[in-house]
Amino acid sequence: MKVRNSLRALKAIPAAQIVRRRGRTFVINKANPRMKARQG
Repeated sequence: MKVRNSLRALKAIPAAQIVRRRGRTFVINKANPRMKARQG
């Protein structure tokens, strides 16, 4: 999982989902599990 300032580039990837958990924003991708990130 990457920690990034901005998730804008990861949002554009197909099958990406934006999830808010515990006050943080996560990007998860079931089709490509390597594309995981959290913001902050």
